[in-house]
Amino acid sequence: MKVISLSVGGPREVEWNGETVLTSIFKTPVDRRLHVTTLNFEGDEQSDMTVHGGIEKAVYVYPSEHYPQWRKELPDADLEGAAFGENLTTEGLLEDVRIGDRFRIGTAEFIVTQPRMPCYKLGIKFGRTDVLRRMLKSGRTGFYFSVAVEGDVGAGDAIEPISRAEDAFTVADVVRLFTVESKNQTLLRRAVENPVLPENWKDYFREKLR
Repeated sequence: MKVISLSVGGPREVEWNGETVLTSIFKTPVDRRLHVTTLNFEGDEQSDMTVHGGIEKAVYVYPSEHYPQWRKELPDADLEGAAFGENLTTEGLLEDVRIGDRFRIGTAEFIVTQPRMPCYKLGIKFGRTDVLRRMLKSGRTGFYFSVAVEGDVGAGDAIEPISRAEDAFTVADVVRLFTVESKNQTLLRRAVENPVLPENWKDYFREKLR
């Protein structure tokens, strides 16, 4: 398992449906090592902290394994670089990682916290809104890391497992609960009892249990 590319970017204004929107979804791969803190990589900045960023969404990870299928589905799309706004494009990590799994990359350590839920800004990036539905339906969402130990990371770094979460509750499980298994009571209970899944997700799933 390794990092294929490391990408960062700051806010930029774009025109969308007659309005000016501020977004940080446009990331650029870098060819040097970057320091990562509990909030983000140096040179990276979120535009709307109410829905992006924060300790539980410090680093966005997207598997390189998904790109070939996207190229088949969206042959006219620009899929160069960090096409989905990810910080880390990886090899060997998929959405079957468990919530709470811990990894070392470079001198930093990370914990899997939650899937990425696409918002309308992904539609802006691709110039088409159906990409949101496609991402959720396919389960190719990628996921977020929190930063357990700050350090330096670069493209080509190995991704080393440190510990596996005891509960085999995965990123894919969260996505399925949100999309097609919203009435799965067993899975809902596992979600609300998970020690790492963020509270906003637990609150959402508690409502489903009621």
